[in-house]
Amino acid sequence: MGARQPTRDSLPRCDQRSRGARQSIWGHRWAQVRERRARQSRHRRSRGRNRRACAGAQHARVNEFALINRYFRRSPRGDSVRIGVGDDAAVVGPTPGMELVFSVDMLVEGRHFLRNTDPHRLGHKTLAVNLSDLAAMGATPRYALLAGALPDTDEAWLGEFATGFFAVADAYGVELIGGDTAKGPRNLCVTIVGEVPPGTALTRGGAKPGDDLYVSGLLGDAALALAAMQQRTTLAPDALEAARARLEEPQPRVRLGERLRGIASAAIDVSDGVTGDLAHILDASHVGAIIELASIPRSSALDGKLAGTERELALRCLLAGGDDYELCFTANP
Repeated sequence: MGARQPTRDSLPRCDQRSRGARQSIWGHRWAQVRERRARQSRHRRSRGRNRRACAGAQHARVNEFALINRYFRRSPRGDSVRIGVGDDAAVVGPTPGMELVFSVDMLVEGRHFLRNTDPHRLGHKTLAVNLSDLAAMGATPRYALLAGALPDTDEAWLGEFATGFFAVADAYGVELIGGDTAKGPRNLCVTIVGEVPPGTALTRGGAKPGDDLYVSGLLGDAALALAAMQQRTTLAPDALEAARARLEEPQPRVRLGERLRGIASAAIDVSDGVTGDLAHILDASHVGAIIELASIPRSSALDGKLAGTERELALRCLLAGGDDYELCFTANP
């Protein structure tokens, strides 16, 4: 027996209602289409302007992707990065048996760096200050994500910034795996990922009564350089250049931090001045400390200020200036 094509009357009642609803929807949709066409004919000129604006936004977005590919997309050095820069998110394969360590830091123009800072040095500092956080935890750096707001598209500036950034990344084995960009006042943010063997991360909370207190290098030069650049003091040209390098190209103590695992009882990086950052260790460890001024390592330029008429300025630079990015740690003698 041949199958018959069902007629409307032979359809179940529910299908008849659905068909009626579909006819109603199509009829309403046709009315909307006709009305929309009429509106479009009345606003053809406005539509043209919108189309040009949309095309401009699309062109800007294409330029953004082109710049990212040109300056920030590189082939991964190892096989742990499964998906890196260029996709919606990164995929990595962590080292088996290791714990992951995360940190994030932001640098804002006018607060953390001056507008005329050399872009190569700024690229260096943007990553270095984040590596300093990992150093304070005794972690080995692995991956970074870079986000930035920039006031305009200056390819020469971006090229120098990227060169400085990747020089530090290569020195410490960091893979850039993603990020974001936007237009706005210059603002740079890095999320850094490292790793440590289980249970070995350094913290602020382990100092014990009787521990000795250490700092990994000279303090105060970064703040002294800023004071000179703001014309609050003067320095000889060689001293200014050395101090300015400490401000704009800090050296993260990553290798020292790795060696301090199992040795240091507590640690922190000195980003806000040694007295303020040491206070975090003391609070977390429920202990106190005595700082001997003569024992704090410092440059000859700062030592000269301490011995002269600018002692108050020198003390502020040495104890509370910030931007030193040395490690302050405690250990059993």
